[in-house]
Amino acid sequence: MKAVGLIVEYNPFHNGHFYHIHSSKEKTNADVVVCVMSGYFLQRGEPALLPRRVRTMMALEGGADLVVELPYIFSSQHASWFARGAVSILSELGVDTLCFGSEHGDVYPFLELAKFLQNHEKTYNSLIKEYSSKGLSYPNAAAQAFSALEPEKSWPDLTKPNNILGFHYVRALRELHSSVQPETITRKQAGYHDVQISEHEIASATSIRRSLINEKMPPSAIAHTIPETTRLQIERFLKHGDQLYEWERFYPYLQEKILASSLEYLARIYEAEEGLEHRFVSHIKQQPSFHDFMKACKTKRYTWTRLQRLAVHLLTGTEKQEATTALSPGKADHIRLLGMNKTGQAYLNKVKKHVGVPLLAKMTKRKTAQQKLDERAALAYYMPLSPSQRILKWKEEYELPPVILS
Repeated sequence: MKAVGLIVEYNPFHNGHFYHIHSSKEKTNADVVVCVMSGYFLQRGEPALLPRRVRTMMALEGGADLVVELPYIFSSQHASWFARGAVSILSELGVDTLCFGSEHGDVYPFLELAKFLQNHEKTYNSLIKEYSSKGLSYPNAAAQAFSALEPEKSWPDLTKPNNILGFHYVRALRELHSSVQPETITRKQAGYHDVQISEHEIASATSIRRSLINEKMPPSAIAHTIPETTRLQIERFLKHGDQLYEWERFYPYLQEKILASSLEYLARIYEAEEGLEHRFVSHIKQQPSFHDFMKACKTKRYTWTRLQRLAVHLLTGTEKQEATTALSPGKADHIRLLGMNKTGQAYLNKVKKHVGVPLLAKMTKRKTAQQKLDERAALAYYMPLSPSQRILKWKEEYELPPVILS
């Protein structure tokens, strides 16, 4: 069975994701689609709009065959660690190809770019430090450093978000000496950061979330941008009395965590660098909403995404030493199974003897550093619920098996 791997968040699953799945399968002539999906907290430092079981079902109904989780320590990270964790899982699962969406649309220049930056790594890193010292955020410093190296104009533009991730996927494949081959398809229509829903059938996940959360649109109002199965899943979720998960729901708990903690403790939190804990304490006393808090904290040097990731690690209590220990293997040390159909089951049965890390259907009692953080992320995610609802959700975390789509 030939397998193609995808690295995804599905926040939520929309028509662009449907196109990605089926185009990737067609382009690589694959029999199986394996998705590594972020769990409760995502790469840009946001809570997932919907719990992972709901998003897993969306993925399976949209064409995925096997869905596994990207551990928290990788899912809420900058691009290099995010990519490394996900690529390590796809490598363990023996997929033939990793297919990612990109603005560039041609995989060969990504390979050339990875070789180029590897050959100029010391200069590149030195330039990033130089530009960062001038007050630029890391993404802007990296973009300036890349430009200073005078790359070929035909290579991917590393100011584009999907090109950046694609480059890090290719680099992770090289660093891990993976046999998985990279491939890419061109991102269609909507831009990654587009905030307004268009009349097109493919809209950005950002604009879809904004419509559902900020503008309080019902799923039916954005039905042209999402598969019917996604619309039904969201409606079913809301019908059961829950609300979509977004930062404002977590803000009271973030306030409590920061204001009830000492500065010494806050300084131990992962990504609390250069005195950011002082900035957080100062502004969280004054700002009535998470959005206002982020606006107050944001500077030219500290991007919204960077600050949100620190906020996530505060919410989960992830300390620097814990993160260092969890990242020390340099890859995922387990694979949590989230869902599959019959094709996915058949593929899993074929490859599981060759997988070099534990395959987990449920949370185990003895946990690695990565698994302990996964557990805390699950506990933190359900904070906005009532105590009785939290207990129910936490119990499901331990007892429910993977989603099986018959």
